[in-house]
Amino acid sequence: MATPTSLPATFVAGNVLTAAQMNDLRGAFRILQVVSTTKTDTYSASIASGGFSGNVTGLDASITPTSATSKVLVIAQTQGSSESGVGNSAGAIYRGGTAIGVGDAASNRSQITGEMFGAASGSTMATMTVVFLDSPATTSATTYGWRIWNTNSTTRTFYINRSYDDTDLSYYGRGISTMTLLEVSA
Repeated sequence: MATPTSLPATFVAGNVLTAAQMNDLRGAFRILQVVSTTKTDTYSASIASGGFSGNVTGLDASITPTSATSKVLVIAQTQGSSESGVGNSAGAIYRGGTAIGVGDAASNRSQITGEMFGAASGSTMATMTVVFLDSPATTSATTYGWRIWNTNSTTRTFYINRSYDDTDLSYYGRGISTMTLLEVSA
């Protein structure tokens, strides 16, 4: 459903909307569908300095927009660690093979969606949530995924849903990561 164009440019006290205008307003900016995946198992990848993993297995979701003018609100929540226990949690959202919602190119710097300080010890995980409103301009099935970025100067192994030591003790946790897609009418 398109953005209503029959509505007044501004509203003032005493304005009365017609039935057609009210129907336009009721149909605008709706959530048309929601697709979500939850990853409960663990994942690991050895990543070179400044490099990215492939899409994290099981942490991708596919949506088929009902209109080419629809937006897709991407909400990705990941948790994990790096082999040193102090590596940052960082990465990028990918639509197909293309990074989206990333910073501008700047010389040799990597373009990422987000980064936060990592786990403080071998028994903890860092959590990161990113939200991005995408305009895929398609009605074809579109897959969104999360890729981990290595913030360190050496090759490191990164983990999803587990601490890096992953010792079998009650104060070591296992978590979940999610990818949620909401189609929003334009």
